[in-house]
Amino acid sequence: MTSDLVSVRDDIRAGVTTARATVDGYLTRIHAQNSTLNAFHEVFDDESRAAADAIDAKIASGVPVGPLAGVPIAVKDNIVTRMGRTTCSSRILENYRSPFDATVIERLTAAGAIMIGKTNLDEFAMGSSCETCAWGVVRNPWDPSRVPGGSSGGSASAVAADLCAAALGSDTGGSIRQPASLCGIVGFKPSFGRVSRYGLVAFGSSLDQIGPLTHRVRDSALLYQCMAGDDHRDSTSAPHAVEDVVTGLDETPRRFRVGLPLQYRKGNAPAVDAAVMRAIEHFRSMGAEMVDVDLPLTDVGISTYYVIAPAEACSNLARFDGIRYGHRTQSTSARDLFDLYAQSRAEGFGGEVQRRIMLGTYVLSAGYYDAYYRRALQVRRLIKEEFDRAFTKCDVILGPTSPTAAFPLGGVTDPLSMYMCDVYTVNTNIAGICGISLPAGFDESCGRPLPVGIQLQAQAFAEPLLLKIAHAYEVAQGGRARIPASIP
Repeated sequence: MTSDLVSVRDDIRAGVTTARATVDGYLTRIHAQNSTLNAFHEVFDDESRAAADAIDAKIASGVPVGPLAGVPIAVKDNIVTRMGRTTCSSRILENYRSPFDATVIERLTAAGAIMIGKTNLDEFAMGSSCETCAWGVVRNPWDPSRVPGGSSGGSASAVAADLCAAALGSDTGGSIRQPASLCGIVGFKPSFGRVSRYGLVAFGSSLDQIGPLTHRVRDSALLYQCMAGDDHRDSTSAPHAVEDVVTGLDETPRRFRVGLPLQYRKGNAPAVDAAVMRAIEHFRSMGAEMVDVDLPLTDVGISTYYVIAPAEACSNLARFDGIRYGHRTQSTSARDLFDLYAQSRAEGFGGEVQRRIMLGTYVLSAGYYDAYYRRALQVRRLIKEEFDRAFTKCDVILGPTSPTAAFPLGGVTDPLSMYMCDVYTVNTNIAGICGISLPAGFDESCGRPLPVGIQLQAQAFAEPLLLKIAHAYEVAQGGRARIPASIP
């Protein structure tokens, strides 16, 4: 089976295969491997086959079809769909069915994409390993004893194992890019406001962004172009016209500058540093100018993020009370409404979600708001200004996506150590800029080869330039991702 999205689309259009045969192939792989990987929570067998038959009928009759016609795509289970359930991998939403589709689902469906299933995630997108999913841990297809990253680990695992042509994820502090790095695929986070968040179950409303996980940069560019654009239903959606980022993707900029932050060169696994050095040589061979830049607030990004994100999360998750919808305790010991809320939420939310709700409540409480939340917002502004200054010297910033390759399941038990997995990704969200993780080799020191990734960041709404440079790098290093061997 062809792996990358554009090739799948082109084969269906050219009559080399059919949408139905394509869907059947992916469904066969899902049912063979998902018991090992646990990438999918729900698979839409009948619905995806019916959608494929409809696409094939249109093609056979000469009816124009969209740019994604017949392509099977997986959806992270915190993006609402009328089809199936939307659980956010949490027991509090175990049986929730949305009455509407998210804007991104509407737009991709209109483009002809076929939603093949919903993928598991860290509960409410809070995690970096997909070990907090209420439906069991998700596993990395390169080594099922290791994590796929998080929180979009189900989507990353599904794409890496070739269980779908592409997948949607959400990125609040690195949740697309970090699992993409650990699973050896492309993960693209657009600028804040570039893709509508309508229908994304909110975690951190000023940080969340939907984006694609794919095998190749061209696939991400096509999905982005189909999803991006203003949406009156999302007040944070940017009213900018959508650029054609696909047509000119092969046109590498003649002169571009790559920024190398001093702060990105410490504390990484040797294989990660080696991947960055190889990327530097690739860019030099392409004629890029390498420029040192200074991002001194990199080290405070995690602490800033873990004030802002939990503060927004505790507000967003207050609606899940077991009264209007969601899990309600069956205990008869509740003495009043407050007790009912408390027991329902204690049973429905997992430990990591409860930790972040409590942290967010604390930093917003009287007496601590100025000391923590207001100060974090001030630092956020400084981080944004720091990136603005850096981008006066360079067009993109290069560095690691994650400090290490995938670690063993259960290998990181300290929450603070887990949070540090996102040290290179959180500031992208804090500043509202765009970023992309690209496969950049393997760590051969872990028994099995494990993927490592590099990250490119560009200023807000510079997606066309970022994608061109990312594509040029991909071509320079061979142009095609490896697929893991069959799952044991």
